Amino acid sequence: MKRAIPVVVLSIAGLVPVWLYQPSADTSTVQVITPAPSSSPSSGTSGSSSHVVAGPTVTTEKGPVQVEVTFEGDEISSVRMLQQPNHPQTTAAVPKLIAQTLQAQSADVDTVSGATITSDGYRESLQAAIDAKG
Repeated sequence: MKRAIPVVVLSIAGLVPVWLYQPSADTSTVQVITPAPSSSPSSGTSGSSSHVVAGPTVTTEKGPVQVEVTFEGDEISSVRMLQQPNHPQTTAAVPKLIAQTLQAQSADVDTVSGATITSDGYRESLQAAIDAKG
């Protein structure tokens, strides 16, 4: 019993900083993610031209989200994040969102678990870029 009291007190003292930790509110960091190009743009063999459209910046409670879409003809060939929240779940979600977009060829992508707010902002900016292209 003599050991139990110090163990409990020290355990609580060690957990207090964890309970009080608040992540930084600074979301101004921009991370750019681009897939590897499939062919050189100067090849010109496909006869279709590249067209790049930036979606609007969508302000979310986690931070701004903005995408840039590259079209080869009518197909989406790549998507880049111009702005995204500085958050681990967002960093993990972005490659999944981009992969889904390239597969679906539309903004009809699933929400990534743990990054719902970013997923919603991504879809909104992406759909606006797709609409602006047309």
